[in-house]
Amino acid sequence: MRQRPLHTNTRGNLPSELSGLVGRGGELGELARLLESSRLVTVTGVGGVGKSRLVLAAARRVAERAAGPSDGAPEGLREEPQERYFDGVWLAELASVREPELLELTLAEALGLTDHTTRPPRTVLAEHLAGRRLLLVLDGFEQLVEETAGLVRELLVRSPGLRVLAAGRRPLALDGEQAFPLAPPAPEEALALLCARAAAADPGFTVTEAGRPVLVELCARLDGLPLALELAAGRLRALSPAQLLARLEDRFALLTGGTRGALPRHRALRTAIGWSHELCTAPERLLWARLSVFAGQFDLDAAEYVCSGPDLPVESVLDLVGELLAQSLLCRVETGAGVRYRMLETVRLYGAGWLESLGDAARLRRRHRDWYTGLATWCELDWFSPRQHEVAALMEAELANLRLALECCLEDPEEVHLGQYLAGTLWFYWAGCGRLTEGRHWLDRALENLPEAGYEGSRLKALWVLGYVAALQGDSVASMSALYECRDGAARTENPVAAAYAVHRLGCLALVSDDMARAGELLGSALERYREAGELNSNVLMCQVELAMALAFQGDLAGALSLCREVRDICEERGERWTKAYALYVLAYAALDAGGTGEARRLLAECVAINHVFRDLVGLVLAVELLALVTVTEGEPAEAAVLQGAAEPMWDGVGLRLFGSGYFNAPRLMCQERAGELLGAERYAACAGHGRALALDELVERALRGPEPRPVPALPRPRTAAGRAAGYPGSRKPAGSPEGEPAG
Repeated sequence: MRQRPLHTNTRGNLPSELSGLVGRGGELGELARLLESSRLVTVTGVGGVGKSRLVLAAARRVAERAAGPSDGAPEGLREEPQERYFDGVWLAELASVREPELLELTLAEALGLTDHTTRPPRTVLAEHLAGRRLLLVLDGFEQLVEETAGLVRELLVRSPGLRVLAAGRRPLALDGEQAFPLAPPAPEEALALLCARAAAADPGFTVTEAGRPVLVELCARLDGLPLALELAAGRLRALSPAQLLARLEDRFALLTGGTRGALPRHRALRTAIGWSHELCTAPERLLWARLSVFAGQFDLDAAEYVCSGPDLPVESVLDLVGELLAQSLLCRVETGAGVRYRMLETVRLYGAGWLESLGDAARLRRRHRDWYTGLATWCELDWFSPRQHEVAALMEAELANLRLALECCLEDPEEVHLGQYLAGTLWFYWAGCGRLTEGRHWLDRALENLPEAGYEGSRLKALWVLGYVAALQGDSVASMSALYECRDGAARTENPVAAAYAVHRLGCLALVSDDMARAGELLGSALERYREAGELNSNVLMCQVELAMALAFQGDLAGALSLCREVRDICEERGERWTKAYALYVLAYAALDAGGTGEARRLLAECVAINHVFRDLVGLVLAVELLALVTVTEGEPAEAAVLQGAAEPMWDGVGLRLFGSGYFNAPRLMCQERAGELLGAERYAACAGHGRALALDELVERALRGPEPRPVPALPRPRTAAGRAAGYPGSRKPAGSPEGEPAG
């Protein structure tokens, strides 16, 4: 049975509720009943009927029940929510996903999975869910219904504790699926929704006896569709209900029946959106159409660049965005990257249709691609600055648009070089923010074809980035192939910067392969090449840290300290944190070797915090394992065993423990041996099992907090001589055999 932490707080990623659900009590109760009896429930209905809002409301109820106390049902009669959804309620929004290959990546991202290996994302998902009990909410899968159905089928078969609540315009058509067709709300609920939204838009809005029949008729004309009602409510700031009803009666009679064979509710929704479109001014309609090129969220700067032109001055975009917000055609979203906007998919598709009819879609897609190519270029520069964390948050928020820009580049054979440039420029996101699998997907695609003559630099950059990403994934064959091709191409085209990056990453491969002499030679050569080319950024500093590791493992601890102190000082001067974490790791090694357990703990705490922010599993797991060795040295073997156990699931996302490197595995083996001797095999296994059940956030919080003070004398620190014999920094041979046996 899977080990579990002691507390019962559920986990998940459900967004906060911005406006309450009006009515729908019966539907919520029915969904709860269906989820009791079925592992797959799909809410279906026309666009705008409120599927997304309903499933989110149902998911929140599930999450609250799972987090709350038991409701007192007799034990054994049914499974309690705390048990059924012990691992939380998770939302995956799929509306912006167009490529089948990105479906699994999107689900993995929604579940908070970071995987550095070359395993297929579907395998990672299945293994993650196999022993867990959770509710997965899928919203907006219509454009990939066959692919979604296949993935859901496989996950349900392989994950007995998984339940799925989906929302789409059609069922997934799987065995055991409970379809829940969602009708518009009852007339009284529709009227309540219209009035609630109108009052939110205009606090002075009131319902009079004389005006009530008009509002009822308005709801009836819009078939009670929640999206149509919300659009209408936004207009009640400027028009009376009678005026709105007159517009529907007079101007849009043709639209109501304009599509032969369409269901009445489809016609009503098109009527509502078309009526909102007609009520917009010409500039508002134009902006609406042009904003449809964005995928997911976007910010004001992007909207101003992509959508402005002679017919839409850039200085007018802000006011027009405000008007579209007021009319409920745009939604405002607060994110870690600041204020952003998004369109409901139904509204976006309507605008996209208008953009196509204007014959301007291709030009706007190129504008969109150009903006995000430029954004990636600036973010690459800003990565080596105090804005590094902001850059990471911005890239997370812009992932859907970056995907769209990459797709735009790669669908035209004459613009492959742009795709290679963009995929290579995003190296800091792929490697620094735990996006190796995503990066590998785009880099492989970008390098499938040769670019036109004159763009060799873009291909060389994509090659060294592919070599870097593949090395971090543990795919040394693909890494060496890409790096040798990059090195040879750089020599042929006389590109010293690309040559430096190729040599650097070949040195990194030698480092994790325990060939320290060759690693030192290659990394030292790369640093010289960087200096000659005038290159200074996070990659260059990482090369210096990696050279320090090679020196330390060969016994030159003083040389390693000198290099890492210099890196730390430069990082603090420039505001760089990601590379600094690796320098702190080496400095903590040295501090522990010198007997400074307190200093080592302080350095590693900062290292853990930084790596967690950037989702860097490699750096995080190394820091946690070294922290476990510090902890057992301080006389806390039980806490050390917990940290050791917590590191084990992280290695599943990294792959083979640093490619089997004995040098990097030395702290783990030493801690395991010392804590096991002090605790005994049974208690060590229990403590490690508790650690394995910790969520990542819980582990980080525990690592930063440190063990509770106990009146236990500290153990002798691992002396340099003993540490070297076991593979500690300064050793001349690895800690153990390739099979991972602790050194004697």
